[in-house]
Amino acid sequence: FVNEVDNNLANVAVEVALNYVKKNPQLGLSVDMMYVEGNRTDSKDLLQALCSKYGQSLSENRPPHLLLDTTLTGVSSETVKSFSLALGIPTVSASFGQEGDLRQWRDLTPTKRGYLLQVMPPADMIPQVIRSIIIYMNITNAAILYDNTFVMDHKYKALLQNIPTRHVITTIADDRDRASQIEKLRNLDINNFFILGSLASIKQVLESAKNEYFERNFAWHVITQEQKDLMCNVENATIMFLRPMSDSSSKDRLGSIRTTYNLKQEPQITGFFYFDLTLRALIAIKNILQSGSWPSNMKYITCEDYDGTNTPNHTIDLKTAFIEVTEPTTFGPFEIPKGGKMQFNGNTYMKFDMDINAVSIRSGASVNTRSLGTWEASLNAPINVANEAEIKNLTADVVYRVYTVVQAPFIMRDPTAPKGFKGYCIDLLNKIAEIVEFDYEIREVEDGKFGNMNENGEWNGIVRKLIDKQADIGLGSMSVMAERETVIDFTVPYYDLVGISIMMQLPSTPSSLFKFLTVLETNVWLCILAAYFFTSFLMWIFDRYSPYSYQNNREKYKNDDEKREFNIKECLWFCMTSLTPQGGGEAPKNLSGRLVAATWWLFGFIIIASYTANLAAFLTVSRLDTPVESLDDLSKQYKILYAPLNGSSAMTYFQRMADIEAKFYEIWKEMSLNDSLTAVERSKLAVWDYPVSDKYTKMWQAMLEAGLPNSLEEAVQRIRNSTSASGFAFLGDATDIRYQVLTNCDLQMVGEEFSRKPYAIAVQQGSPLKDQFNNAILMLLNRRELEKLKEQWWKNDDVQNKCEKPDDQSDGISIQNIGGVFIVIFVGIGMACITLLFEFWYYKYRNNSKVIDVAESTDQQHGGTIVKNVRPAGKLMKQDSLKDSTKGHNYQNLRTRTLMPNLSKFQPRF
Repeated sequence: FVNEVDNNLANVAVEVALNYVKKNPQLGLSVDMMYVEGNRTDSKDLLQALCSKYGQSLSENRPPHLLLDTTLTGVSSETVKSFSLALGIPTVSASFGQEGDLRQWRDLTPTKRGYLLQVMPPADMIPQVIRSIIIYMNITNAAILYDNTFVMDHKYKALLQNIPTRHVITTIADDRDRASQIEKLRNLDINNFFILGSLASIKQVLESAKNEYFERNFAWHVITQEQKDLMCNVENATIMFLRPMSDSSSKDRLGSIRTTYNLKQEPQITGFFYFDLTLRALIAIKNILQSGSWPSNMKYITCEDYDGTNTPNHTIDLKTAFIEVTEPTTFGPFEIPKGGKMQFNGNTYMKFDMDINAVSIRSGASVNTRSLGTWEASLNAPINVANEAEIKNLTADVVYRVYTVVQAPFIMRDPTAPKGFKGYCIDLLNKIAEIVEFDYEIREVEDGKFGNMNENGEWNGIVRKLIDKQADIGLGSMSVMAERETVIDFTVPYYDLVGISIMMQLPSTPSSLFKFLTVLETNVWLCILAAYFFTSFLMWIFDRYSPYSYQNNREKYKNDDEKREFNIKECLWFCMTSLTPQGGGEAPKNLSGRLVAATWWLFGFIIIASYTANLAAFLTVSRLDTPVESLDDLSKQYKILYAPLNGSSAMTYFQRMADIEAKFYEIWKEMSLNDSLTAVERSKLAVWDYPVSDKYTKMWQAMLEAGLPNSLEEAVQRIRNSTSASGFAFLGDATDIRYQVLTNCDLQMVGEEFSRKPYAIAVQQGSPLKDQFNNAILMLLNRRELEKLKEQWWKNDDVQNKCEKPDDQSDGISIQNIGGVFIVIFVGIGMACITLLFEFWYYKYRNNSKVIDVAESTDQQHGGTIVKNVRPAGKLMKQDSLKDSTKGHNYQNLRTRTLMPNLSKFQPRF
């Protein structure tokens, strides 16, 4: 009996099996056991012990019929197999390994396959349930942690072979490193955890995990060989718990062995496996001996006699005898391939069922256990699900960690949105999530950078998060760059060929209601006004003193229809109306006056034509005042400062272009000063000027002096704070600038795009998300969904300002610049109203006509007419008295300007 250190359960089980044989004489067995124990890592001492015991048995003339091997794995197991193979000793092994894993027994002859047997222990079969769970639940990532009760060395490649699941298989760390181990696994984008071990190990692992790792986007599956209940101090968790169940038909035998022979060690399944295996192997040897099939001339050689080629040839059919044993098993029957091409070794095991339960733990106590189904131990058996809905609830939701940089309209904060963000990229990710079927949690990267590499090759921003496995997806207006593709992966572009453009403040044309007056300078307006008054005065003088004027020849022009006397008022009116399309009206009659009028007309024509032309040019030039129209214009001037965002792809572009120019200069200088060149070759390089432009070198230096803004908001603020004396231009991605122009009426996009590059979604290097997202993006492109998103966020955006477009201004002069004309009209109307009131007042109270009421009567006595009640019209006066005398008529206080018609023949004498 060969066992390894620390496998005490095998020792106990074998002792119980020997005790069982002794107490059951009907079995017809008498066993003489020789014990050898070795270290899993020390093959030399184990081999010496084996050879020593074997040599002792041969010297005592009692060679072994059977080598019972319960070593698990490692060099101890390999040493035992090499020993039995070389010396031809019939062996029944309980070591770990499937077909092809037993390297020493890999290429056995048919004869040797008959007596070199291996039966896989339960701990070698139980991990296969992980494969069945992953296939059923379609799990894409897994971390498999195990303790020393399981051996997974040979499972690293075989367990999840041909299954597209990213997985890590590792031993459970010690107390000090266990929490950090789980944290590192989480950073590897793993949210499905499988724990293989004792209940004590499982408890330690669960209690080392953070509370947040038991949320809906995580799934925990604990698998043990023990049959006790799960207990752990976890605040709130629902865990899938798997443990073995014994065969119902063997429960009575199991109870009897436990109580009668005291086989109560845990895990029971392993103890009873060793018990059944030992008993079955011993009975098989007994049956061979009783049947006479054991060779009578059995040849044995010692370790010293073995030379590598003299292995004894035996015809012992231990495999058939092992299969034909009818002794009932204690925990579960043995599954043995009985024919076909399937070999015995690596395909033989003890059959048992695993009970699958969902255990809910609240505040450290198990509050509920629900049965989900069973799994029958096998190499490829599926799980038998009893509660499909419940088991799906235990699946970890596919929740990816998304890191982003806020930049409108791709990503914008919105507290009312489901994820706290909105924008073009959020809509895009939601559409991809509908196709790929996942959920996500989104965070803003701390430094606000997409990712740049420093001189030491270290990255920051989203790229750093992806490299450190802290993020699954990098989302935003992230440019595809060659150096980024060396450390992360990009999907197919979702936004093609976005270039760098220039954003500046929109030139504001100063508007004034009286802008039409600013066309001519103030001294010109004063001169025109002086000319107006002087010409009017001169025309009045000429008309007054010319003998041919109307006022001096009234009789001559008495038959003319138009009789205009050019007094000072008429002269002012004539000169004013002559400047309008209405015209001045009737011209003076005298030739000298007409010459003055013609001269004024010519002067007015020139002034009006000059004013009209200058007004049109003045308004046009004010609208076309754009200082910069391209990148070349920007690089050739020093008045306007300019810079890209710090850490942006635009900054990287200008920095690299400057570096390239510097390298070109060094190459040119080295070529020009190369003494190894011949005179003819040097003459071909002889130029006075440096042949390569240093535009970007100067621009990069100007950018550093201007200072690079750290955010788009800061850049916009610098543009708005700039003046005509010291402007500022921002260089950035055209999509960002286009959106800023749409939502801000005081900004404009200048020049054509350059250095065009695509935008794509970033994922971890080697991530399966790349292919999944590629297919989804291509589907969206075919359905024109991305075009609709562009239309929504760059044309139909709710926050877009309705700005006055430059094209609208070209249709005519705005009211802001010509509105003063309407004010002139209102002022003129107001002055006319005031003048009307003045005229009415002057007429009524200062220059009214006096009307006299006269009554006519005949005085018979005096033979004349008496006039009485004479008074001015409209004014009540004291009655005047008319005195009558024999000498005639006397009138007092007779004041009148107009006499009535019936007094026109009255000739008074005073």
